[in-house]
Amino acid sequence: MSFEAVADNLRESFRIIAASRAEGELRELRGVSIASAGVAFQMFNAAFLSSPVLTEMELEQRILTPAVHFQQRNQEWSYWVCEDWLSARPRKRALKVFERLGLRHAVDLPGMVAEAVAPRSKALPAIEVRRVGDGVTQRAFCGIGSVCFNVPLAWFEEVFSSARVWERFESYVGYVEGEPVSTVSLVEGGGGIGVYNVATLPDRQRHGYGEAVMRYGLERHGNGRVILQSTPAGLRLYGRMGFRRVTSVAVYST
Repeated sequence: MSFEAVADNLRESFRIIAASRAEGELRELRGVSIASAGVAFQMFNAAFLSSPVLTEMELEQRILTPAVHFQQRNQEWSYWVCEDWLSARPRKRALKVFERLGLRHAVDLPGMVAEAVAPRSKALPAIEVRRVGDGVTQRAFCGIGSVCFNVPLAWFEEVFSSARVWERFESYVGYVEGEPVSTVSLVEGGGGIGVYNVATLPDRQRHGYGEAVMRYGLERHGNGRVILQSTPAGLRLYGRMGFRRVTSVAVYST
């Protein structure tokens, strides 16, 4: 499995969000893709590598190119780096190069793929799942995301403010006794289905709600290839579900 499936699906998820907004921009520059939603939340004003980086000097240029784009617009931004684009020398030096050029390291996310999700190993809890589309489900989705990702609610709502985004950023909210508790989003691209926004409210975690909502969404697409970026906390669960690590995504931001 090529790491490029992870890189392509990740980039597509941001392209969908950016394309849904009047303020959004999509640009293909030399070796760099930009998918910017034009929002306060810098993680969604994003740049991505789109071809191999062979030298440290080349990495510097790939950082400076989107930096100029975002500086001209006075926007905070982020760089999502699938590390297999980097050859040995620039990969070893990447942290220092990014920091020297004004981007701090935020997180490393294991990029994982399952050619088919393994059957559930235990019974999952009963949960009502609704696809996001109307105002009620949109507010629930944003509210859970705000809490779980520690982001101001206004920022999260701005990112997902366009009704167009839900056409291809297929999202679900899980409800327990009428209360929203968990979310997941699915995006087609890179030859598979990408899983994003897996989140469960803190006081509802460790009950299987996240897995239940995720499986509900995936079952609507059949048993094909699934792509995701895991948090460290999710590695064991995704391992049990048949995912294996194929790359790592490093996130840097201003």
